[in-house]
Parts: sequence; C-alpha cells; structure tokens
Amino acid sequence: MSRSEKAEQFFKDGLNCSQAILTVYGESYGMDQALAHRIGRPLGGGLGRLGKTCGAVTGALTILGLAQGNPEDEGEARNAIAQSAREFVRRFEERQGTTLCRELLHADMSTEAGSKKIKEEQLVARLCPAFVKDAAEILSELLPQEIASIQKK
Repeated sequence: MSRSEKAEQFFKDGLNCSQAILTVYGESYGMDQALAHRIGRPLGGGLGRLGKTCGAVTGALTILGLAQGNPEDEGEARNAIAQSAREFVRRFEERQGTTLCRELLHADMSTEAGSKKIKEEQLVARLCPAFVKDAAEILSELLPQEIASIQKK
C-alpha cells in the first residue's frame, strides 16, 4: 500500500485529514502516532472546522517543514520552505481548484446550514478521501526534491 493510500485509509478509519497525513509521514521525522494525532486535531475541517485551509494541506505543509531539518541559516530556510509550500499549493489547486475546505466541500461547516448540508449529503465521507490522497501524492512527489535541496546546503 502506498503512503497516499495509507493516508486515505487512515482518514476513512476516522482520523481527520491533517491527522491522516501527519500519521503516515510524521514517523520519518520523529513524530509518533500520538503526537501526529494531537498536532493534527485542530487542523481538521479547515482549521478548527472553520472551513479555511484544508487540513490535508496544512498537514502536508507541516511535514515539508519537518523534512527541512535544522538548517544553519534560518532566513534561507524560510525562503526555501516558502518555495516548497507554494509549489505544494500550486499542485493541489491544479488538481482540486482550491485549498479552502468550504470551497472543496461546497459548504461551510462553520455555519449551521453548511454543517447540515455536509451531514445530509455525507460530503466529508464522499469528497475528503480524494483531498487526502491528492495531498499525500503531491507530498510524496515533493519530499525527495525537498530533502535533496536541503542536503546540498
């Protein structure tokens, strides 16, 4: 099973989108499952169920930051990770059109009406596995590049 398939399965098994990404990829960077679950907990549903940036995206960006390690020059490190983050977001938006949870779900879970629509139409169960899988696939594509660029420094 690929990492993207594992992340998708963790989501289907009950983790939120961010937790699923962090659980699959975090171990490589010293993050155990319990820590991945705690860190990812407030990121699901677009940052605390506010419908903002998709938790699969925020989880993936967190992993990109972990992959960067501890560079000597913090300014260079922030510039490098910003480039990686922009590339990740570009690719995710290319596939899904947006990174905003409320736009991905076509409903805003931070509102009563949006929450009702999401539950009635089972939008999280129907749509979110694809967002998790796409985020994981993009992350898998970017991680070797990210690690290689860090090792050159």
